[in-house]
Amino acid sequence: MKNINIGIIGVGVVGSATVLLLEQNKDIISARAGANLIVKKGVVRDMSKTDKNIKIPLSNDINDILEDDDIDVVVELMGGVDVAFEVAKKALSKKKAFVTANKAMLAYHRYDLQKIALDTPIGFEASVAGGIPIIKALRDGLSANHITSIRGILNGTCNYILTKMTNQDISFNECLKEAKELGYAESNPELDINGMDSAHKLLILASIAYGVNAMPQDILIEGISDINQDDIFFANEFGYTIKLLAIAKKIGNEVELRVHLAMINKDEMISKISGVMNGVSVIGDKVGETMYYGAGAGGNATASSVVSDLIEIARDSYSPMLGFKQPLESGLKIKPISKIESRYYIRINVLDKAGVLSKITSILGDNGISIKILLQKTSNNGIATLLLSTHKSNELSIQKAISNLCKLDIIHDKPYMIRIEE
Repeated sequence: MKNINIGIIGVGVVGSATVLLLEQNKDIISARAGANLIVKKGVVRDMSKTDKNIKIPLSNDINDILEDDDIDVVVELMGGVDVAFEVAKKALSKKKAFVTANKAMLAYHRYDLQKIALDTPIGFEASVAGGIPIIKALRDGLSANHITSIRGILNGTCNYILTKMTNQDISFNECLKEAKELGYAESNPELDINGMDSAHKLLILASIAYGVNAMPQDILIEGISDINQDDIFFANEFGYTIKLLAIAKKIGNEVELRVHLAMINKDEMISKISGVMNGVSVIGDKVGETMYYGAGAGGNATASSVVSDLIEIARDSYSPMLGFKQPLESGLKIKPISKIESRYYIRINVLDKAGVLSKITSILGDNGISIKILLQKTSNNGIATLLLSTHKSNELSIQKAISNLCKLDIIHDKPYMIRIEE
């Protein structure tokens, strides 16, 4: 049985878990790979912080792996964008197979890598949804289908916070504090709670499903930090659950790509994904809806996906990086954000006095927006909270309406909006 020599750049939580998984399950892995997968060496930033259970040779010099002619596969688990991209290019230039869990780097450079790689395999299953094999499902299992839509809960930190707020009636800041204490959120969780982490992952999935080369700046990205219990109340009252969704939809020759909070019907499968778990719903034109659920982060779950790529490379059965050798569909373009259509929920804090509602409905009406549901919460210190939902409108109209509402002297603070995904 042949040996496949592996170098791991970034032997942190996921890297250490990968080393241990390859050792602890080596018999079954070798049987499935048809080869012995051997970690020859690893690279870490700080030699003093290495896991004592890791018995492979370690250094802090990336070139110890890149310049080693005996290394067959480079596994990049270091994070970041620019340095990681340079590592990938150098590995591929030396015809070393490349495996990564780096969604940020792929969000910007996935097409660059596909061009550079030619016939050198690249694996990136671990870059989206941790241990869920969503890359292989889209690229291989559903490859006969036109993908109608993808809706994903792709960030466990946000899902934990939203689940906690829904179930226990506590504030966003309290939930975030607890998520940090439990290790579900980083000390600086900005990329999680501002939606960017989910956006990176959505861009990867959209490339596989549609062959579109969008960048983060091209799509709608919003976070979760402004949600409060009034929003949870409204959702519960009308049968919705609030989730941070990564959404891709193909409508005609346009693809919508967006990440934002969404109210979704409680009966939908994806609404039941709770806590730190991830879930992805994919609808194909022939297969209908398929659902993928599991751990979206964590050392062991992510290592499971890293090793699955290593096994595929060892088998010489790898697919083209993004799953196609020629353009999937001609003429597809990214739908402008201003033209995205939805129903909307709006929370407005106003002065509690006569004539307020007529001014609000007038501005909404001037922008072609009609109200479907309206609730008023009890006034507090002369401030009333209006909770309303609209009939279908579009982003341009709703943003203009909110901007005009902010100019009214009866508005206490900027209205807050969540899309209703139906």
